[in-house]
Amino acid sequence: MSSESELFEELKKLVMEDMRKTYSEKVIDHFLNPRNLGELEDADGFGKITGPRGDTMQICLRVKDDKITDATFITDGCGTAIACGSMTTELAKGKTIAEALKITQEDILKSLDGLPEDDIHCSLLAADTLKEALRDYLSLQKEPWERGYRRVKSFWASQ
Repeated sequence: MSSESELFEELKKLVMEDMRKTYSEKVIDHFLNPRNLGELEDADGFGKITGPRGDTMQICLRVKDDKITDATFITDGCGTAIACGSMTTELAKGKTIAEALKITQEDILKSLDGLPEDDIHCSLLAADTLKEALRDYLSLQKEPWERGYRRVKSFWASQ
C-alpha cells in the first residue's frame, strides 16, 4: 500500500499534467510562485478593483524619482488572477510612471504566453488595477493632503 505522501505526489503530478494542457509554463509558475504578493504600508499609489466576475485585485506602488521601485498585489481571484497580478507587478517595477501607464492587457497576456478565452478577463483586471494605482499616485502628487485622508478613511472603514 502506498503512503499518504506518495499518493499526494501522484495527485500533484496529475494536477500539473492537467494544468499544462490549459496553461503555459509561465502562467503555472506565476500562479504557484507569485511574485510581489502582499501589501505595501503607506504606498505611494493604491488601486483596488472588483472585476465583472466578482474577483478583486489590489495593487500598491512605491515610487521614487518618477520610477516604480516596488509593486505588490493581492487578489481573491483564481490562479489565473494570481498569475496576472504577479506578472503585472513584475512588468511595472523599474518603469517610469509614463511607461507603466502604457502596460496593457495585451502586454500581460503576451508576457504570460497567453491565456484561455475564459481567463482573459483576469489580465484586464490586472491592467485596470495597475492604472488605478497609477492614477492614485498622480492624484496624490497634485493633492498631497489626500494621503492623510486616505489613512483616516482606511481606519474608519476597518471599524
